[in-house]
Amino acid sequence: MRILVLGSGAREHAIITALLAEETRGGDAHEIIAAPGNAGIAADAGAEGAGSVSTVALDANDPAAVADFAMDNNVQLVVIGPEAPLVAGVADALRTRGIPVFGPAQAAAQLEGSKTFAKRIMDEAGVPTGRAVRAGTLAEATAAIDEFGSPYVIKADGLAAGKGVLVTEARDAAINHAAHWLEHGSVLVEEFLDGQEVSLFFLSDGHNVLPLSPAQDYKRLADGDAGPNTGGMGAYSPLPWLDAEFGSEAEFVAEVQATIALPTVRQLATEQTPFIGLLYCGLILTARGIRVIEFNARFGDPETQVVLPRLVTPLSGLLFDAATGALGSRENPEFAADVAVTVVLASENYPETPATGREISGLDAAAAVPGVHIAHAATAFRDGALVSTGGRVLNVVATAPDFAAARARAYEALALIGLEGAQFRTDIAARVAG
Repeated sequence: MRILVLGSGAREHAIITALLAEETRGGDAHEIIAAPGNAGIAADAGAEGAGSVSTVALDANDPAAVADFAMDNNVQLVVIGPEAPLVAGVADALRTRGIPVFGPAQAAAQLEGSKTFAKRIMDEAGVPTGRAVRAGTLAEATAAIDEFGSPYVIKADGLAAGKGVLVTEARDAAINHAAHWLEHGSVLVEEFLDGQEVSLFFLSDGHNVLPLSPAQDYKRLADGDAGPNTGGMGAYSPLPWLDAEFGSEAEFVAEVQATIALPTVRQLATEQTPFIGLLYCGLILTARGIRVIEFNARFGDPETQVVLPRLVTPLSGLLFDAATGALGSRENPEFAADVAVTVVLASENYPETPATGREISGLDAAAAVPGVHIAHAATAFRDGALVSTGGRVLNVVATAPDFAAARARAYEALALIGLEGAQFRTDIAARVAG
């Protein structure tokens, strides 16, 4: 199949890696085009035995440009990685031209693009979530902050690249965060929900949903969940502690599917805004039951980097069947028993203004560690050297039969990578390593 993957981050690198792995397992070979891709994906294009991979300088956020490219190059499936092309309506332009696309239309992508829209859909569908107040002025936000009390939860209403959420016990910090994001639009002030967080992905064809395996990510910058929120500093999958709380992972997944994912997708279908693509359920396990923290309209990052390496069912078939309305006859995807851990290597001063343009070394040695591969997030080749181009630079992904071994492999590989001023957490998956 000729597949166009839109995006330039580690999530897209992980998707492409999973598609390429199908051939090595005796499945179909694909011709994959990444737009625009990154240095790691470009390196895959030149690797022996990597299958057919190429990169193209295409604006992934331009609906007409993407649709024209897909038509001109006989693309059979488009996979939209990041949220921005979805909100820009890229999926709409592709569907108008009859091209199968894994990613919701602009209207349905409001599930991520507008937290107010998402809350309304949840209310209509009876999906359990926390109370929230939308504020358009600082006076409204302050009143809601005082109504809900500490700890305070403030969220930018629109897209904020994972940095629009603040959870704090400091009233002044909450008000300042609200004031900052009110310059860009409205904010939501929400009740604080306490408990373990879980990320669970569902493939949707607009009416049916199929679950992937749960994962847990680490949003805070520093060890012990200290420091500011980031786009994610690491993740692991599966979640063995779900067995104690729900009897099994399967029972947990079935409950989320029945009470959250299906009602949400079917509410959107009722409103003539079918959701076709990846429904990311950001969940929290409270004393009162499972609650939705947020929805995203695409694969999560960095959770994708630990979910897809464990996927046994060919990813291409799942994505194509979702794009073409054919998930109803499928069984739940299968996953390997091996576990996966990823640790993010970030630039100095991330998540503020990161230092960029610094040379990266040691990747060949890191990737030679058994069970390890590297997913590039913000890299480029300049004057023959691999350099950092953003905040989250690389994901070191390790698989193994158990978490102790996977963590050891991930951190052994990280120790071999050189990047001036680099930062990473040292406690990813420590709680499950035994």
